[in-house]
Amino acid sequence: MPVDTQPQSPVTVRMFAQRFSSTRLGARLARHLALHRLDDWGIPYDTDPSDAAAVIVAELAANAVTHGRVPGRDFELRLTLSADTLRIEVSDARTEKRPKEVLPDGESGRGLRLVAALAERWSVHDRVPVGKTVRAELTLPRRTRR
Repeated sequence: MPVDTQPQSPVTVRMFAQRFSSTRLGARLARHLALHRLDDWGIPYDTDPSDAAAVIVAELAANAVTHGRVPGRDFELRLTLSADTLRIEVSDARTEKRPKEVLPDGESGRGLRLVAALAERWSVHDRVPVGKTVRAELTLPRRTRR
């Protein structure tokens, strides 16, 4: 059996996680810090990937504050950048209020339609011990990063 002797490129994984107050100010701060972190990671402001991430973070944070708020509980933003994929996760403490299927003509869910349009994929997961996490993933073009 032949052995691959080509050296493997190391995979750098970058992570950022921060909790924010479940307020509109907390949602705005989450968006601001996400864009700052992405710029630090080589995804510059005002590029298509940065703009898409800004919309996704804004929508998921706004949903966490509006629909996932539990008094006295924060929401969490987590960013993970590995190879050419950016994963955005927003977690809140409300287990029973899960995003529903995104319907094209629905009165609600407009923000999730934006997330679905911008992300390669998105999903909802249970969070232990309580709550849920909404996850969206973006595939980044290779030349986007500095």
